[in-house]
Amino acid sequence: MARQEMAFVRQEILPAAAPPARQAGVIRWSRKNLFSGWINTSLTVLSAFSIFWLVSAIGPWLRNSIWSATSLTECRQILGDSGGACWGVIRDRWPQLLFGFYPAQMYWRPVLAFLLLFVALLPILFSGAPRRLAWFSIVFPGLAYFLIWGGSIWFPVSVYAGFLFAVLIGTAAKGMNTGVQAALALLGCLFWWFAAATPVERLLENAIPLSLSAVPSHELGGFLLSVVIGVTGIALSLPMGILFALGRRSRMPFIKAVSVIFIEFIRGVPLITLLFTASLLLNYFLPPGTNFDLILRVIIMVSLFATAYIAEVIRGGLAALPRGQYEAAESLGLDYWQAQRLIIMPQALKISIPSIVNTFIGLFKDTTLVVFIGLLDPIALTNSIRATTDWQGIYWELFIFVGALFFVCCFGMSRYSVYLEHRLKTDHR
Repeated sequence: MARQEMAFVRQEILPAAAPPARQAGVIRWSRKNLFSGWINTSLTVLSAFSIFWLVSAIGPWLRNSIWSATSLTECRQILGDSGGACWGVIRDRWPQLLFGFYPAQMYWRPVLAFLLLFVALLPILFSGAPRRLAWFSIVFPGLAYFLIWGGSIWFPVSVYAGFLFAVLIGTAAKGMNTGVQAALALLGCLFWWFAAATPVERLLENAIPLSLSAVPSHELGGFLLSVVIGVTGIALSLPMGILFALGRRSRMPFIKAVSVIFIEFIRGVPLITLLFTASLLLNYFLPPGTNFDLILRVIIMVSLFATAYIAEVIRGGLAALPRGQYEAAESLGLDYWQAQRLIIMPQALKISIPSIVNTFIGLFKDTTLVVFIGLLDPIALTNSIRATTDWQGIYWELFIFVGALFFVCCFGMSRYSVYLEHRLKTDHR
């Protein structure tokens, strides 16, 4: 019997072929993520039934939407026996939901301030933006106050002059100890605000009267109020949170004790309690006749509340850094503030980005709590709209609209957080 020769090594290269259908594309993704086991399969089927039920229940209601009605009665007359959404309330009352009772002929002022906000945020949020816009970012808070509240332009100018005065004093005391230099700058700023700002402001107003029609704070409301409180609270809480985080890790007993007491007290008290304190109790500790604007009091309390949580988030980022980073800064001959600014804090903030943004999102949503102290946030305005004879009995359309506004803002912050994490990612795993 002749011996048969068999080749165990292929002599030619096979042509490229597509992967099996079950190992690529949608089928592979579904098997891996939706049907990888009996638990995932059960949850997938249950979720599919839930989505189908929601769509079948909500779809006809959205499909029969009415936009042109001026009252709920007119909506019901148009719809007849078929159910449907009455979005006419949004078309009729959207200015009130966005601006509260802000004068209609002045809507251009908060709209312009909102548009300029994005210009001011460009050099802060995106590295490719022109660095010259950083000056506008510094000027924007005073400009936004002037546009929204009106009054004399020399009031925000006098406030900025206090910071300039502090910088000049700090520069003059450049050769002194850093702590003494900071204390002198702070004292100079407070002296300007409480002693010199008002006479200088009156003098400039008499010489060059530049002003807009004043709008009292009780006319601010709606989504405008939420944006003002939320953006201001976010802008103030981050730098103050960094200082308190450093203070809690300080080796100086007094600074550490003050930081710990502040953080633990604020974190142990509900925000609604602080808001009631700002609304009701704070006036008892002020001199008689003092007019302390309620919105300003709320902004201060919200900022302090967020500061305590941001401080703990950043403290966690500092604790996550290895000791070698601190030793590397010391080996380079950097002092404390140089090490924090150039080495420690950039890494700690990078680690803390998800938690920081999560705190900011929670802060922005918590601005609706001001409804309990009488401010006209979007929730309070939905109640007042439903109390009118035209729209009494309407619910879902108003709350869906308010929820959509908050979702757009919070989702935008979340997406920017993801973008920032990818941009700052240094490892290539």
